[in-house]
Amino acid sequence: MSEQMEERTASGAAHGCRAGTDHDREVPETDLLSPLTIRGVTFRNRIGMAPMCQYIAVDGLASDWHLVHLGSRAVGGVGLVIAEATAVTPEGRITPGDLGIWGEQHVEPLARIARFVHSQGAVAGIQLAHAGRKASCEPPFVGGASLKTPAAGGWTVVGPSPIPFAEGDPVPAPLDEAGIDGIVAAFEAAADRAVRAGFRVIEIHAAHGYLLHEFLSPLSNQRTDQYGGSLENRMRLTLRVAERLRKRIPHDMALFVRISATDWAEGGWDGEQSVVLARGLKELGVDLVHVSSGALVPTVRIPVAKGYQVTFARKIRNEAGIMTGAVGLITEANYANEIVTGGDADLVFLARELLREPYWALKAQQELGEDASWPISYGYAVKRRAK
Repeated sequence: MSEQMEERTASGAAHGCRAGTDHDREVPETDLLSPLTIRGVTFRNRIGMAPMCQYIAVDGLASDWHLVHLGSRAVGGVGLVIAEATAVTPEGRITPGDLGIWGEQHVEPLARIARFVHSQGAVAGIQLAHAGRKASCEPPFVGGASLKTPAAGGWTVVGPSPIPFAEGDPVPAPLDEAGIDGIVAAFEAAADRAVRAGFRVIEIHAAHGYLLHEFLSPLSNQRTDQYGGSLENRMRLTLRVAERLRKRIPHDMALFVRISATDWAEGGWDGEQSVVLARGLKELGVDLVHVSSGALVPTVRIPVAKGYQVTFARKIRNEAGIMTGAVGLITEANYANEIVTGGDADLVFLARELLREPYWALKAQQELGEDASWPISYGYAVKRRAK
């Protein structure tokens, strides 16, 4: 058995919750099933569960649904489970049903999830977010319309400039210096709570048209102060949040930032600016850029296809010299493996495919020539099926 295979087997045995051993097989030095260590965090493979909002929390509190939803993917073999966009302030929620981490009451329900995910051999992460001008909406499964008044259950939305997301949406109140300072402080306090809850990865949400992305893009940021205009100024808030969190969280804890690599719109945020941002994030101690795209403006055509964002992950990885995570219509194990072996990204994130198939990672092990490391409690059924 190769040294790499021994490492994988030892990692699974250490958790005491997996059945099965790996086949001897010829593998590249690094592939989808290879462990990855970032600072003091080791992922058992390169498969991550991307954050996906559930929109069913009450007052921001994680419930039994969130425990089962996230925990089942840890049981299903992924290496990293990232909880959905978790608001750092009540006003930073996309909908009233978003998870929150703005108060001490949120810590223990989230800690319960982190404990269970870790007990299954996966790593628990959390995405910290502020929705900016895209806040105060109905959940998408009831229409997703803006909640424009307190009577309708809504609240005042904020942003870098008074430019609504879509025609008819509320005009965001531009954040002044004190408001910006308050946002930074909210991210810091949320990070403190995430550490106490036991998460081992924090991801800063600077993608999908939410507040930090709004500051990055010239389409939504028309400020004339130190937070607007030049690329340096537009990056200032995202870099400031990253710098504060890197200094605040433990050194051995991993820090990711999720970005939209392009707005897919003329005059907007693009791949070249993303490289510059990624270089700045790396200098501040960010470990990985989770590369998505779009969602800043509603009237663009995105060439959605298999792996349509992977080229951006590769560009940022190569030109900024930072680890990246790729996401976007990745559904096949062999293709996910090629992303890693081909040097496009260091982690592969799945989203909707993991909603359809919680055990995708275990099946990927089989497709790639390994015995699936099913939980011990499922071992009898797996063995019987093999006979």
